[in-house]
Amino acid sequence: MPAHTELVIEKPGDVTAEWLTAVLGATVSDFTVERIGTGQMSECYRITPRYEADAGPDSVVLKVAAGDPTSRQTGLALGLYEREVRFYTDIAPRLAAGAASPVAPCLHSAFDPATGIFDLVLGDAALAGVGDEIRGATVDQAVLAVSQLGGLHTQLLGDDVLAGTDWLNRDAPINQLLIGQLYAAFADRYAEVMTDDQRTVCERLVAGFDDYLVAEGAEGRPMGLVHGDYRLDNMLFGAAGSDRPLTVVDWQTVTWGPALTDLAYFIGSALPVAERRQHYDVLLRAYHDALGSATALSLDDVRDGVRRQSFFGVMMAIVSSMLVERTARGDEMFMTMLDRHCSHVLDTDALAALPSAAPTVPLRPEAADEGAHPSTDEPLWSESWYWDFVDPTQGVGGWLRLGLIPNQQTAWLQALLCGPDMPTIAVSEFAAPLPGNPATLNTDTFEFAHAATTPLQRYTVTVRGRGEAFDDPAALLRGEAGRPVEVMMDLQWTSDGTPYRYRITPRYEIPCAVSGVATADGHTYTFAGVPGQRDHSWGVRDWWSMEWVWSALHLDDGTHLHGVDMRIPGIPPFGIGYVQTASEDATGPLVELQGVSAREVFSPNELPVSTELTLTADGSADVVATAQIVGHAPVRLTAPDGRVSFFPRAWATVTTADGRTGVGWLEWNRNQ
Repeated sequence: MPAHTELVIEKPGDVTAEWLTAVLGATVSDFTVERIGTGQMSECYRITPRYEADAGPDSVVLKVAAGDPTSRQTGLALGLYEREVRFYTDIAPRLAAGAASPVAPCLHSAFDPATGIFDLVLGDAALAGVGDEIRGATVDQAVLAVSQLGGLHTQLLGDDVLAGTDWLNRDAPINQLLIGQLYAAFADRYAEVMTDDQRTVCERLVAGFDDYLVAEGAEGRPMGLVHGDYRLDNMLFGAAGSDRPLTVVDWQTVTWGPALTDLAYFIGSALPVAERRQHYDVLLRAYHDALGSATALSLDDVRDGVRRQSFFGVMMAIVSSMLVERTARGDEMFMTMLDRHCSHVLDTDALAALPSAAPTVPLRPEAADEGAHPSTDEPLWSESWYWDFVDPTQGVGGWLRLGLIPNQQTAWLQALLCGPDMPTIAVSEFAAPLPGNPATLNTDTFEFAHAATTPLQRYTVTVRGRGEAFDDPAALLRGEAGRPVEVMMDLQWTSDGTPYRYRITPRYEIPCAVSGVATADGHTYTFAGVPGQRDHSWGVRDWWSMEWVWSALHLDDGTHLHGVDMRIPGIPPFGIGYVQTASEDATGPLVELQGVSAREVFSPNELPVSTELTLTADGSADVVATAQIVGHAPVRLTAPDGRVSFFPRAWATVTTADGRTGVGWLEWNRNQ
């Protein structure tokens, strides 16, 4: 097992001779450090110690989280750091060691799940050479890589413990909606160099992607440990004097899944197409021989699994190219990957194994989703309920949120009213004690309750307490205080459309008609069926590592529009949402969006002025809507580590390019 100390190394400057002495088991008098590699999510350094008397390793590799805060938070939120550390602590010790294993020995590991800081001290493969994805491997290197993979797999195939391990079995981050959006950008970027055969493979995969994932995860399919990026750029081939003939690095994407994924991915791209065809059977047999007699997989099982998993490389070419900074070498590498993997698919007639393309049916939440959900142990796991409404006749709108953050034992409550001829009224608390009953939240200053009286149909919310009035709503972003006021809201949201559940994260949205009464600052407002929205989400959410523009708009002709323009560092912008048209039973056709883009204008005080939204439903049927801000109700979000995000919410009047009008709420998350 790796050594453990209480200190987690954040950067090379934190390393001391005393710490190295404890980790290496030999007295270190001094050491040097040099950066190696160019990783974006993590950083690697070679440490060369000098010893007083006893002997230790000539050098070791220190791997730590990215120094860039955004990259670090992304790595934390996606579980990349936890996966790699736990691979070395929980799985690697079970594997054969030495030359029989492609895994470097781990001398120390530590991980802080609250901050994302981690460190790994690994055995150095200094004499080894890195594989070249574009040039390709030699046949000997390819045989070595598949043989080592087979030796690793035979120790873990069908392992019931790993199959039930939460950190190894997170939901797949890529689904049909997301890969469809990424492929649209990919096909546009590489339109001049893609062949017709490549387009056919990509389009067939994208069209049936969700059904393909279900089929490959079905009971009876061989399951095992999946590195997730088993390719030449992550392989170090030993030279004379190396401890191992092969060292495989970057275990941040390790998962439990279809067992032949890594083999298909490697064989599909490690050799130029002609050489892969010539040596294909040799590579399959080398892998199968390395599995040994204990495995239940026949050579035909291996061949079939590789055929079905040949699409993994096509997916990776599409997704990876859209997630990293574009370079000339990157373009060459991704098109090489696409060419080799598409040829692999066509050579094995894998298209015949794909489920038939079927129209994507929008997802709907279940009635049970209305209640609270069990949390995981991630520090930023949270559950949020949002409600909003607009009454343009009275010139007032409002929004409310309850947020539960169980691993910080805190709750958030916001209840705000605003309009063009009134101050912004805010009840806002970010440090309330976590309630024992998620249906109520009571403090010395307010009482709050919410309930789904008829799940997915009717929802009631009440709040009473002391708030603050702000003549300048931007003061809320600056963290200033307002004048005290009494606030009361007693409101009901009645569904006025089809509930819609996201594919990419556990969350759903419902357009509503809102009725009830609100009193604030001496004014009483009565509402009868005014337009509004409510949503409910649960899972890991880091407001301070990504940005978005959210909107829920309601047109006078009964159409409901909802769109989110997601802006995650390292990932091209992508959109989620719907267009719902009116019908007699208020549950008219819902068309899921393929793209959402927002162009916003902000004033110097950080409040929005206007936003133009483009909602793309099928690549050509765009809805373009311009929102002019009428009422401001922003809040300031401060993370436990001090990061700040401005969260301006505002209601607006809306005009579409075809002349329709309406109202709705928008929200911008803007990392500072």
